[in-house]
Amino acid sequence: MVLAPILWTLDIGMTDERATRPETSFVGLDNYGFLLEDEEFRHSMWNTVVITVIVVLLTNLLGLAIALLLRRQGRLYSLLRGVYFTPVILSAVVVSVIGRSVLADDGLLNSTLVSMGVESPPGWLTDPSYAIYSVSGIMVWQMLGFAVVVYLAGLAGIPAELEEAASLDGAGPWQQFRAITWPMLAPALTINTVMLMISTFKVYDQIAVLTNGGPGTNGTATVAFEVIRTAFSEQRPGVASAMAGIMLVVVSAASVTTLKLLQRREVNL
Repeated sequence: MVLAPILWTLDIGMTDERATRPETSFVGLDNYGFLLEDEEFRHSMWNTVVITVIVVLLTNLLGLAIALLLRRQGRLYSLLRGVYFTPVILSAVVVSVIGRSVLADDGLLNSTLVSMGVESPPGWLTDPSYAIYSVSGIMVWQMLGFAVVVYLAGLAGIPAELEEAASLDGAGPWQQFRAITWPMLAPALTINTVMLMISTFKVYDQIAVLTNGGPGTNGTATVAFEVIRTAFSEQRPGVASAMAGIMLVVVSAASVTTLKLLQRREVNL
């Protein structure tokens, strides 16, 4: 069941199939060769890598910091944990619409900046210098709750006796974190990193709602966005399937490599 759609996609990727004509011919690896030389596709690959790196790093860092702050018991902390998790249960479209209302040229953020005396606030979604970072920020906001929950689960699994013994031995908070907390959170780091990588590599909804691939020709377009646009707007399912095939290889290789490296760290610790 899993292999069937993959094989079907790879098969279409080796044809010149177009939605505008009934004839289809086998072209072998021509579509893949075309994509590797295509500037727009290479740029979308670069955008995907940039967004993935930003989202994985920031979400892990912020998620760990927030989890450390919210690990205490109490009604307030339970409420805050629920607040941070709320964006996770919302659809990507809803989160993106909220983000656009804040970051648009006439949105909440720029309106606030103007009221504070800023004459020319940035175009967070329309300026190429800011757009890809703004999109990444919205994605971090949506995925942050997931990372927090995973790290909280990891923190809950750390025996209190270890921290108490370290405290009695004179270890300060930073020393306890380095010697006990961080090593024992290795499985949580592995889960978060791999899941965030997979989720970010296939991002489409946020790009479509926030920037529609812009600003400019291909400012924030990711590979997943290019696959949809090529298949449906340009009606070239053969080329789009080849894009999906390349993305499958890249995502699989990156995920497996990252998983192996992080699992090796778990064993070493």
